[in-house]
Amino acid sequence: MAVQHAPRILLIEDDLDTAELIRETLSDHFGVETTKICPRSSMALEQDLSKFDLVLTDINLPDGSGLDLIANLLDRRRDIPIIVVTSESALDNATYAIQQGAYDYVVKSGDFLFTIPLIVEKNLAVWRVKVQNMRLQAEIEQTAAELRVKNNQLKDLISQLEKQATTDPLTNLSNRRHIQETLERSFSEALRYRTDLACLMIDLDGFKELNDTLGHQMGDRLLETTARVLTTNSRRCDITGRYGGDEFVVLMPHTTPTVAQQVAKRIKYQFVTIVRSMLPKFPNLDLSIGIACISISTPPSADHLVAMADDALYQAKQAGKAQIITYDKSGALVEIPGEFLESDSNDIAAMFAQSEL
Repeated sequence: MAVQHAPRILLIEDDLDTAELIRETLSDHFGVETTKICPRSSMALEQDLSKFDLVLTDINLPDGSGLDLIANLLDRRRDIPIIVVTSESALDNATYAIQQGAYDYVVKSGDFLFTIPLIVEKNLAVWRVKVQNMRLQAEIEQTAAELRVKNNQLKDLISQLEKQATTDPLTNLSNRRHIQETLERSFSEALRYRTDLACLMIDLDGFKELNDTLGHQMGDRLLETTARVLTTNSRRCDITGRYGGDEFVVLMPHTTPTVAQQVAKRIKYQFVTIVRSMLPKFPNLDLSIGIACISISTPPSADHLVAMADDALYQAKQAGKAQIITYDKSGALVEIPGEFLESDSNDIAAMFAQSEL
């Protein structure tokens, strides 16, 4: 805090005549009694330094060196300005005193008494500037810390908003908008690098009956269960999303028709196994799946890839539901899913390992 009053000065001087002369000089200049005299360093160390604005100290003291005293005083109060007033004119002492943290070094010679008040004022002004700078620095650091917190909060908010904009709130899968954005990118990459891209369109069979009978809460649970099955059977590079209602889509980069068909079998098998145990009174709950792949469906655009998978899904529904149908360039071909065997799981794992990104 800057000094707004006559300075309170701690004078450490063992020569009482000299100490009295300095005290009188300072009192005459500042107009009031400002100085407390301590003839020994031990007495100075007993003082409450918060009650003083500045310290004047000699080097030669009866119970120790004033140079050592500077360090002790600054350990107790880092910001207090200290001026050395001594008869020692050695440059080494002056240099060491400044290095220790003293503000100034005054030699007792000539008319030094007349200059002491000005030196005190000068060094108090320097001290005020330092205190002000430290306060401003602390404010800047506090502001910077607050800005970092606000920036992190803003990043979190943006991340949440981005997630909300791309995620289906019920299933936590990608929503239709995000699927469409990813589809365009994945399709372009597949064409550029001449790799395959599979699209699975999946629809729940018997979903309306369940909703009408047990209500929408149970229907939502079934949608969440479906999402978990799809996530479990997807790689990190796959995009799994809710396309709308009870229809889902899985985009699988670097995936051949054979792998896509085997994954579709596994999804269907796991879904049926779970929902039949959950809802044994609804034996018609199943999945119809349509598959389209760039390599055999030869879509002219990303939208056509989805449309072909959707057409294959429609054919699966028309074929009696609970079917897996793959679309090729000559039309939609029925793939008989048959029974999913445990040996199929190993085959799929091996195929996934080869195409894992």
